[in-house]
Amino acid sequence: MERKGDSYKTFYDAVQNMDGRLHIIENRIPVEQQIEYIIYTFNVRKRLRKKLNDIDYDGFMEKLEHVDFSIKEKKRILTILASSSEVRAYRLLEQYAQNPDEELVHWASMALLQSRMTIESELSGEKQVYLSTGLGGKGEKLRLYVLILSSQKEPFADYQRKVIEKEFMYFLLKNDCEIERLNINDQYVELVFLLPIVVNIKKMLDIIVEECNQYGNFLAKSYLMTNVKELSQDEINQRLSKYWKS
Repeated sequence: MERKGDSYKTFYDAVQNMDGRLHIIENRIPVEQQIEYIIYTFNVRKRLRKKLNDIDYDGFMEKLEHVDFSIKEKKRILTILASSSEVRAYRLLEQYAQNPDEELVHWASMALLQSRMTIESELSGEKQVYLSTGLGGKGEKLRLYVLILSSQKEPFADYQRKVIEKEFMYFLLKNDCEIERLNINDQYVELVFLLPIVVNIKKMLDIIVEECNQYGNFLAKSYLMTNVKELSQDEINQRLSKYWKS
């Protein structure tokens, strides 16, 4: 979710208009792996023909606990269990997720969430919707990464750093956000925080930048915000170079 045109508005409106109970995947799971899981799950569920029995569960448990058993087969088992609406399937996934194979940490997390949603949907009759992003979230809050560049080539002055820290802390806490990281570097600001899904992040960030700029117009009015990943130092440097050339 990068601030480009109406892309944020589309995302925000979609979240606000979701019908059903919303679940947010808390772990930081690469988007590519989430897409792989969704496609894989769809194909597995098409082939499911029977309800799981005691023999199935015993066999699944044995294979999941076996260190040397193939990752490919364990992946299939986790997906089958996630598609079941039985509490026993959820408990088995829960047990495995506490000590999963290294290659299946994210897969087990997604399977556990899917299983919980399937059970809750059947018990409550309420539609369950899950929201997945690369940076994950916590409870009903999304984790976001924001990069704001300096509007000037020279490093931030001490008073500018104090203004940035003060204004960001004030508005983020006011909107029930949880700040995980606020780095004020020489020519840019990095922010990682948890945002309640009901808060309009674009509106809030625009206000923060405007408040800071009352003390000297030292922050660029356009910025990057994303829930996909944090930028590397090389990526930040590239953006700085591009910004100074524009």
